[in-house]
Amino acid sequence: MFCRFEISKVLVIAPKKVAETTWQSEIQKWSDFNYLKVSTIMGTPKQRALAVDAGAQIYIVGRDSIVWLINHIGRENWPFDMVVLDESTSFKSPSAQRFKALKKVRPKIERLVELTGTPSPNGLEDLWSQLYLLDLGQRLGTTLSGFRSRYFQVKEKVFGMFVKYEPKQGADKAVVSAVQDIVLSMKSEDYLKLPDAVYSTQAVRLDERARKAYEELEKEELLKTDETVIEAMSAASLMNKLLQLCNGAVYDCEHNYHLIHDCKLEALIEMIESLKGQSVIVFYSYLHDASRIMEKIEGARIYKGKQELEDWNNGKIKVLLAHPASTAYGLNMQQGGNHIIWFGLTWNFELYSQANARLHRQGQKKTVFIHHLVVEKSKDERVMKALEHKDKAQDFLIESLKADIERVKNAS
Repeated sequence: MFCRFEISKVLVIAPKKVAETTWQSEIQKWSDFNYLKVSTIMGTPKQRALAVDAGAQIYIVGRDSIVWLINHIGRENWPFDMVVLDESTSFKSPSAQRFKALKKVRPKIERLVELTGTPSPNGLEDLWSQLYLLDLGQRLGTTLSGFRSRYFQVKEKVFGMFVKYEPKQGADKAVVSAVQDIVLSMKSEDYLKLPDAVYSTQAVRLDERARKAYEELEKEELLKTDETVIEAMSAASLMNKLLQLCNGAVYDCEHNYHLIHDCKLEALIEMIESLKGQSVIVFYSYLHDASRIMEKIEGARIYKGKQELEDWNNGKIKVLLAHPASTAYGLNMQQGGNHIIWFGLTWNFELYSQANARLHRQGQKKTVFIHHLVVEKSKDERVMKALEHKDKAQDFLIESLKADIERVKNAS
């Protein structure tokens, strides 16, 4: 962009939650890039339109908004000469609207980069549309039917219609040979020395309505608290309500929960999808967390005891929900997977470390990945900080609430 002047505007297309926060935070981490102006194309149609006209060098859009963006700009006025598809398997279906829309403007794109950890999750057929966007059909053909006739044979017919194909003998090697000049495959173990456990944090951004609800609850509850004498019980109660809201719902005095938002739940679904079928333990904090997750994720099961433990270790459960207190000690779960997602956080460092040790323990054959979903500008960040520093939770909680009360009072 600034040395060889080969490109002028970059568009990054990513899953919604990644588009909201991850690219922006990563750009700021690297001094080579953090001077670039970034515009995130999200929100209402009016907000998106303003973001398109922001005069930035890098634009980031969620994959579900790409059809809107292309219709809004129009093929003839397409300004992005470089496009990055973060998780290109989102475009593996040639019948999907997002593929058809991007196909229209593809001739206007000078440089296209596709990123994915699983290029063909369902088999070789998944490759055609992704490679077509790269080279306009030069290597695998310009049509899916032509690709199928060259590399596949009919496996199953229903009422005379071809419904299922299988690769011909040697098709995988032939496809790899055809595309190897524009595809780079890297295995992490060949290039990175990973520790036994990798900790990562995925920032979650609340939508406008949820952010307003959080700030109102925070202000109301902080001002109720006596800033000179904050008892541990009242401090815990206040923090509990705010952490509930971070997760998406809040209990009333009769223990009925009220839904506020699905922002963190959407981030969880995206993260699980990105694992491409790998088994994962999801740690939750509240019963309403588990209820809402069960409603949205097909096949998810809640850990109750021996049967779930056996099924998990035998690979029969892809998404296992567990409260950290129910799996804190002694359970050997390392055979079932190597991914943990913290949907709801805990102040209790012992519970936190013991829960992680269900997978990160002797007998685990893979690097364990421990992911945290953390709402931006919220008490989630305070809990995460306490866990990272192994602070005494009660002292840290009370001191942080005293600072919050002063902030709210000064603002009022």
